[in-house]
Amino acid sequence: MKKEIRRRAIPKNLPSLNGLPEFLVRVYAARGVRTEDELELSLKRLQRADSMLGLDAAVALLETALREGQRILIVGDFDADGATSTTLAVEALAAMGAKHCDYLVPDRFKFGYGLTPEIVDLARERAPDLIVTVDNGISSLAGVARAQELGMKVLVTDHHLPGHQIPKAEAIVNPNQHGCAFPSKNLAGVGVIFYVLSALRARLRESGWFSETGIKEPNMASYLDLVALGTVADLVPLDFTNRLLVEQGMRRIRAGKARPGIRGLFEVAGKTPEQALTSDLGFVVGPRLNAAGRLEDISLGIECLRARDMLDARERAMVLHDLNNQRKTIEDEMKRDAERILDTLASSEQPTSVGVCLYQEHWHQGVIGILASRVKEKLHRPVVAFAPESDDPHVFPRILKGSARSIPGLHMRDALDLIAKRHPDVLQKFGGHAMAAGMSLDAVHLEQFMEAFDRTVQELVSAEALEPVIYTDGELEPEHLTIPSIRLLERSGPWGQQFPEPCFDGVFRVVQKRVLKDRHLKLVLESKDSSVLVDAIQFSSPYVAEDLSGFYRVVYRPSVNEFRGRQSVQLYVDDMQVCDA
Repeated sequence: MKKEIRRRAIPKNLPSLNGLPEFLVRVYAARGVRTEDELELSLKRLQRADSMLGLDAAVALLETALREGQRILIVGDFDADGATSTTLAVEALAAMGAKHCDYLVPDRFKFGYGLTPEIVDLARERAPDLIVTVDNGISSLAGVARAQELGMKVLVTDHHLPGHQIPKAEAIVNPNQHGCAFPSKNLAGVGVIFYVLSALRARLRESGWFSETGIKEPNMASYLDLVALGTVADLVPLDFTNRLLVEQGMRRIRAGKARPGIRGLFEVAGKTPEQALTSDLGFVVGPRLNAAGRLEDISLGIECLRARDMLDARERAMVLHDLNNQRKTIEDEMKRDAERILDTLASSEQPTSVGVCLYQEHWHQGVIGILASRVKEKLHRPVVAFAPESDDPHVFPRILKGSARSIPGLHMRDALDLIAKRHPDVLQKFGGHAMAAGMSLDAVHLEQFMEAFDRTVQELVSAEALEPVIYTDGELEPEHLTIPSIRLLERSGPWGQQFPEPCFDGVFRVVQKRVLKDRHLKLVLESKDSSVLVDAIQFSSPYVAEDLSGFYRVVYRPSVNEFRGRQSVQLYVDDMQVCDA
């Protein structure tokens, strides 16, 4: 689908950001930066937690648990945010003196997401006095009730959007819960537990706990590599607070202070932590960590993050690397299935759905989220991909798991909430964010859901929102297509959701074309005025079989390519369209 190339709006009066070149000032201005203070990402600028609803009650629960030697059980989630949240909670509480602190993460293939009654019954075997949820729990009404029935107290820490009811836990910390005045609503689960445990450390310091016990007070900054990884991998918007947390974590990683597990994940991917970019957390480290939860057990990822030395970390990271390769193979097969389905629909006389639903009996439920993302990017439509909960075809009722991805202009969780109200028997459960959500339903209701989803999307999404647009930061002058300028851009982030990595557009002629692995293009591009000759690469290019003559308007992200010790400028091509010179 052809995208409209549109340049980001830049205010007429550029902000005064002393010492920065104009091209970078323009980039910042297009992202809403107005003052130099907004670029000061030091820990002293971190948003205070005083206004976080439920924080005092949470800290009191944890302090009592430490002083009374209670058994604490962390219940996490099976993605990268859940893994980093779980690791941070277990490690930091142990450092503060918790004698009995363990974790339990639901097997997505047996129990599904969150603190369910079944997970509580499993947790009962460990006899916890206090259950602490991380990156889940805000929708676990029945699970919290079951825990309390069994005599366990529950502290919920979460960041997902609450429903109309919230659980009656002893304490809930979630910046998105009703009545919470904490200004940063975009924290990932790992950011929420970081705030909670930072407040606990402050309380323990004030109450004399560390001096009484002789325990060395932990430095909470040492956990920021985990916070950065979980925040970037969970694709939460990078508002000021998240940018600060990610930047501080990246500084630790580049300074060689990352924990062995994170270093190991960089190494197995052939990356150097000291040269790490924020995007490496999202595209290199995060997927390998997520692969454990998608295909096996996220505990494999958690134990990698908890590794005490590099020998152990490398072995565990290699297991995750192999799982990620398996995930890629499964994903490629599912993508081919999806493309065949879409081709069949396109060739039929039926109108194309605005809300797209895809399902195959043999699909893997751990990979449907990635598949939904890929199809959404291709079609620029909200997409839900389904897979069976069980791979045994004789299991009834046949429960399907769905993973949804949205486009700007449609709040996915709100859309599902509307469907649930209109069709109360269709969805068994659902939850998520504006851009991503999950659900489960009985297979007999799949066709009804597909029709309801399409109608709801048509109702909620404007025609304009369905037109794909790719935004750029305009032209990058030839004198800035240099290694120093690109390095400056790379380190001027962190870049991510709602603070996007800079990309530019310009008119080029293709001087040389080479096909890699039957689907990628390696190009040499010459600028319209012949002043620049530069290497470029386009992954999964639609132009593989075409003769690229004439001029193209190219949308690209500049990068530095390193090969055999040599550095050179290379453009990552996001889009290219035939144009007049």
